[in-house]
Amino acid sequence: MKRVPAVLVPYSEEWPSRFAAVRAQLLQAFEPQRVGVEHIGSTAVPGLAAKPIVDVLLGSMALQGIEERIEVLAGLGFEYVPKYEQELPMRRYFVRPAGDASPRANLHAVVLGSTFWTEHLAFRDALRQDPSLVARYQQLKTTLAKEFEQHRPSYTQAKAPFIEAVVASFCASRVSP
Repeated sequence: MKRVPAVLVPYSEEWPSRFAAVRAQLLQAFEPQRVGVEHIGSTAVPGLAAKPIVDVLLGSMALQGIEERIEVLAGLGFEYVPKYEQELPMRRYFVRPAGDASPRANLHAVVLGSTFWTEHLAFRDALRQDPSLVARYQQLKTTLAKEFEQHRPSYTQAKAPFIEAVVASFCASRVSP
C-alpha cells in the first residue's frame, strides 16, 4: 500500500476563493437539479493549518442524482473513486488533482441532510465558532502529523475521537433548551 504523507501548511486566505470557484462549477454542472455545496474540512476554518486540500461537501436529494453526473464531474477534472464505498456506502467520493493554480479538491457527495452531511457541517461550524477549539484541534493535528507523517490514513483515524466528541457536543448544544 502506498504511504501518503500527512503534511500540514499554514492557513491560506486563498482557500475560500478556491472553494467558491469549485462551488460555482458544481452548481452549474448539476443544473437544474437542486444541490447543496459546502466548504468543509480544515481549509474551511479561518486560521487553521491544513493539508492543502479543499474538501467540498455536495448534497443531492438522492445518490442517483450524483451518480447520473459522474461523467459531467469527470469533465470538470473530478475522478470518481468508488473503492471507499464499502466503508462509506452513503458517500460518492471524487478527487480533483492539484493544478497549476489550484490545490487538490476532494468531493464528498452525499444525500442532502443525511447524517454525513449534518455531522460534517456541525464539526466545521463548531470550529468556526470557537477559537479555543481551533487551537486544541490545531495542536492535535500538528502532533499527529509528526507521529503519522508517512501514513495519512493513521493520521486521519487518530483525529476521529476528537472530531466525534466535538460533533456530539455541538449537536447536543443545539438541541438543548
